[in-house]
Amino acid sequence: MEFIKFNKIPRLNRECIVTEKIDGTNAQVYVEHGPIVQNYVVGPEAADLISARILFENDGLYIFAGSRKRYLTIETDNFGFARWVKDNGEELLKLGPGRHFGEWWGQGIQRNYGLTEKRFSLFNVHKWSCFYSRPECCHVVPVLYRGEFDTDLINHQVKHLFSNGSIAAPGFMNPEGIIVFHTAGGNLFKVTCENDEKHKGEI
Repeated sequence: MEFIKFNKIPRLNRECIVTEKIDGTNAQVYVEHGPIVQNYVVGPEAADLISARILFENDGLYIFAGSRKRYLTIETDNFGFARWVKDNGEELLKLGPGRHFGEWWGQGIQRNYGLTEKRFSLFNVHKWSCFYSRPECCHVVPVLYRGEFDTDLINHQVKHLFSNGSIAAPGFMNPEGIIVFHTAGGNLFKVTCENDEKHKGEI
């Protein structure tokens, strides 16, 4: 019988990072060392499926695109994200191996933000705003506050965003809200500018 320990409880009064919550569609760029297909013991149909998901390859690295729940292909795309990944593959290799999550947003997606193009904004602000140069084709979600966890300060950021509009798309006056990342707990929370008290299905 396996023993399951109770995890340590992180302290609440620690750093948090507040970013703008962008209303688009969840996306990821997955960069993996190859060869991919040879790493799997699969039949020919499954191997063909894996190969179809490879959008770009160079120097032993393979790039995949994903939505929130599935890998994408050009034929089963999500608002053109797979096509964008394929077209920007060389630049996206600069992300390095791993899963790189972000929001695919802009023209034709959810709020549109008054844009005439689509953008991919990376979520990991600690990495891409501080230590690494991101690919030129990528954006990063805007940081609104970074400091000790404080609900008053967090609520102030929501009110400021509601009153002054989007930071990601200046001049757009209907932003969605914020994301709060508690660094000690490793948890994400969201607060919307409107209808925050309601469940998503009730809006």
